[in-house]
Amino acid sequence: ETLELRGPACLYRVHDLPDPQKLEALRQVLRSLDLKLARGQVIRPGAFNRLLEQVAGTAEAPMVSNLVLRSQSQAMYDARNIGHFGLGLRRYAHFTSPIRRYSDLLVHRALISALDLGDGGLAPGEAERFGEAGSHLSMTERRAQAAERDAMDRYCAAFLQDRVGGVFRGRIDGVTRFGLFVTLEDTAADGLVPISSLPDDFYDHVEESHCLLGRRWGRVYRLGESVEVRLTKADPITGGLVLNILEGGSEASTGAVAPPEPGRSGQRRGRKTKRKGPVRTRPKRR
Repeated sequence: ETLELRGPACLYRVHDLPDPQKLEALRQVLRSLDLKLARGQVIRPGAFNRLLEQVAGTAEAPMVSNLVLRSQSQAMYDARNIGHFGLGLRRYAHFTSPIRRYSDLLVHRALISALDLGDGGLAPGEAERFGEAGSHLSMTERRAQAAERDAMDRYCAAFLQDRVGGVFRGRIDGVTRFGLFVTLEDTAADGLVPISSLPDDFYDHVEESHCLLGRRWGRVYRLGESVEVRLTKADPITGGLVLNILEGGSEASTGAVAPPEPGRSGQRRGRKTKRKGPVRTRPKRR
């Protein structure tokens, strides 16, 4: 507020409204669970909080929480203020002491200049470059997060290399046309369950329901479900883990999963794929 009244510029931390298409996809999944997310109005963070409270303690809670997170936009730095949806604030900026981010340093400098506190303010022309600085800082933040995830993947794979063949509990954290991503409970390591390793059946990726659906036996593997897996491969170089499901999944319930389209291609155990070795590609996170 001080910078808006007296400063030359402010580097905001902004968080846009959720994408309408992602919200509609979320509504479709919630409808299959007899849950509702109001439409035709400006969505507010409280709507998501009430939804999470409604499913708290249920088997669907992990999946709903995951889907709500994925429906959100990414926070970023910008010289233009659009508010912070996640925090429910009309204006927000990163400001810490001691300073630990360059964005914080720019806010400190802007306040020194705005309040005429002496040396250490903004350099000539620096305020005019806040838009460019915000874009660059948002990019480097994503890059740092990716580097952190890659490092953690490699450390986890190195830690688990001697436990190949071991059995672990985990949760399905991603569903794709080529398999399932499972996060292990003990280590939070992420591994891939190739679709070709699932129990004998053809499996269709039902994207709107975030699941793999067996055509013949109706076995369903849904986002957020708890599973028991065996670690079959761990590669510290790539950070990749390969898993096989031993227990988990559920039977398809009426209306809960869209039926596969006629002629839609599926995969089954033993089918050859072009993917070789451990894969560490993970779904996008918000």
